[in-house]
Amino acid sequence: MRVIVLGTGGREQAIAHACRSHGHSATLVGSVDLAIAERPELVIVGPESLLADGAADQLTAAGIACFGPTAALARLESSKGFARDLAEQLGIPGPTHRRYAAADIAIAEWEAAGRPDVVVKADGLAAGKGVIVPTDHDSTRAAFATIDGPMVVEQRISGMEITLLAVCDGVTARALPLSTDHKRIGDGDQGPNTGGMGAICPVGGHLDSAALTKTFVQPVVDHFAAAGTPYIGVIYAGLMLTDDGPQLIEFNCRFGDPEAQAVLAVLETDLAELALACVRGDQSSVAIRSRAGVACTVVVAAPGYPDAPRFGAPITVGGQPLDIASSVDWTPGVTLHPAGMTLGQPATVNGGRVLSVTALGIDLAAARSEAYAVVEQIHFDGMQVRSDIGWRAHAAAVTSYASTGVNIDEGSRAVSSMRDAVEATHGPAVLRGVGSFGGAFSAAAFANLTDPVLVGSTDGVGTKVELAARAGRYAGVGMDIVNHCVDDVLVQGARPLFFLDYVASSQIRAEMVAEIVGGMAAACAANGCALLGGETAEMPGVYHDGAFDIAGTLVGVVDRAQLLPRPTVAVGDTLIGIASSGPHTNGYSLLRRLFDWLPLDAQPAPLDRPLIDALLEPHRSYLNLLSPLLTDPALKAMAHITGGGLPENLPRVLPEGIGADIDLGSWPMPPLFQLVTQVATALPIDELYRTLNMGIGMVLVTDQPDYVQSLIAEPTWVIGSLRAGNRDVALR
Repeated sequence: MRVIVLGTGGREQAIAHACRSHGHSATLVGSVDLAIAERPELVIVGPESLLADGAADQLTAAGIACFGPTAALARLESSKGFARDLAEQLGIPGPTHRRYAAADIAIAEWEAAGRPDVVVKADGLAAGKGVIVPTDHDSTRAAFATIDGPMVVEQRISGMEITLLAVCDGVTARALPLSTDHKRIGDGDQGPNTGGMGAICPVGGHLDSAALTKTFVQPVVDHFAAAGTPYIGVIYAGLMLTDDGPQLIEFNCRFGDPEAQAVLAVLETDLAELALACVRGDQSSVAIRSRAGVACTVVVAAPGYPDAPRFGAPITVGGQPLDIASSVDWTPGVTLHPAGMTLGQPATVNGGRVLSVTALGIDLAAARSEAYAVVEQIHFDGMQVRSDIGWRAHAAAVTSYASTGVNIDEGSRAVSSMRDAVEATHGPAVLRGVGSFGGAFSAAAFANLTDPVLVGSTDGVGTKVELAARAGRYAGVGMDIVNHCVDDVLVQGARPLFFLDYVASSQIRAEMVAEIVGGMAAACAANGCALLGGETAEMPGVYHDGAFDIAGTLVGVVDRAQLLPRPTVAVGDTLIGIASSGPHTNGYSLLRRLFDWLPLDAQPAPLDRPLIDALLEPHRSYLNLLSPLLTDPALKAMAHITGGGLPENLPRVLPEGIGADIDLGSWPMPPLFQLVTQVATALPIDELYRTLNMGIGMVLVTDQPDYVQSLIAEPTWVIGSLRAGNRDVALR
């Protein structure tokens, strides 16, 4: 079959390459007149601008089969206001929206509505760059002013984005493999929107493409069919997976770019035969099949893109001038698609998105590795490449904490199995065992206390140290170990006396050790205890180069009469939550897995600072904050939320026959944990709260919540209550 692909970009190169792979002749041309002159058996229109200008109307009038909608139906993309109104009319789920003719009216209504979070979109075509997602008051006002002409203002929603490409024959819509685009210019989904900087296909998880098509695309096809204007071509439904279910972000009337590159790499079906069947009005004769594996597309963009791309730089691959005229299979499973470049030797930059590399691998990690291996060979001055393509899908594939190499249940079993042996060594002076990650020992020698009890805690920082090593930032993890141990003895009502540390590394570096111990010293000073001594061990061959570990022991003291928990803990008591400063020292095997494809200096929304700053925020001490309450009988118990989260730490302070109910949503979730919930979509909610503290680092038990909260010099929240029943925690 002779196929003409109308357009000259990377998407069109991918379409032509897909047709050629099934034995068809496929040529790219840039105008409708040239396509008509060639008299092909099929034309597939790539760019939305040509469709909006009536390319399909002209080709059909000339008697040439054209896969693409008429100009009237292309309004689905050329007018975002039309698309939003149609979606609302058809009951398709999506954010609320308003259409405006001018910025001043939009600003006035936005101010009057209390400045809600919005997305501002140009109503017409903008080559994928007419969408602004402002982050604060000033940037929102600037976004309104940026749009020159009619605009659509939408309620801002959040979640992972996916692309549903459905082929339509005027009656039926059928989904191609689902993909996800990376629209922002920068790592971590930061910076201005672009036409697309990368894509992966298929999207993992339990998404039902047929069900999504039925909800988001088939109603549109039915509507146009009932109006006597059948839709022939592709409908692109950009969807966001929100907490309230999938919602429509936008409709487009063509293959996406770079989604087409990834989707067509996975599509095993003959694209030309499928498109021709749609034009003839019955695509049922062509089965849609996918290849095994995952495709990853990485876009290489010009300097200054998207605002003001700069052209003319020569392009090299592996140090040699690049000279290609169309898509080429660079290595087995890897295809290079030219786009914004002049052809010749060497090729030079002549467009915003210069080229893309697509790799098909057995899984996402393999495909991503192959694609970036080729991208690393490409060079031109000022080239822009995102280094995190696929990071959200990678995070979403984490289904359990155990999949990161940590087994909470096995850790709990180990504690249980050792309890009998440990308790066999206890005499009458030992009042607490390993159940609270420490011990308590009666020491009547403290003359200022009636019956003093020594309380001990030993712990380590855990895999957080790997992030500290990567970032070269060590003081915070020194603070982590001290504050963690302080909080462990604090929940027994004790004040810290002294701390002993242990630092082990592959090689002792004086500067690193000084920074770690300096952090410990600062934390000890803040908590009013002594850094009594410690041990530094150099262990080459045990730790890999640059790796280290930290552990420590802290001893505190409390009068026996003030030991927590008190025997007054009872059904009906209130649970008060106090904010954590971040993940503290737990859950980092999960966090590193979720974000290991994301640069540490990235700042994906809703983070309010770079990722590494959020991850390395030191574990906070609650000693000074809660000192006014330690001897007050209104405080019945405290639970330090560490490994095991709320579900496993709160029961430690509850008597038999009493459980706890936690009301999710009763405290404001910090930005880092919001991001985790957005990307770890396959992780069950119970396991998420067993792995991370989710913003609550300490829980108080009391029957006088108003009084207790009045003594705490920062915001706190009532997060639940105690009930009769099993000694467990129910998340509601």
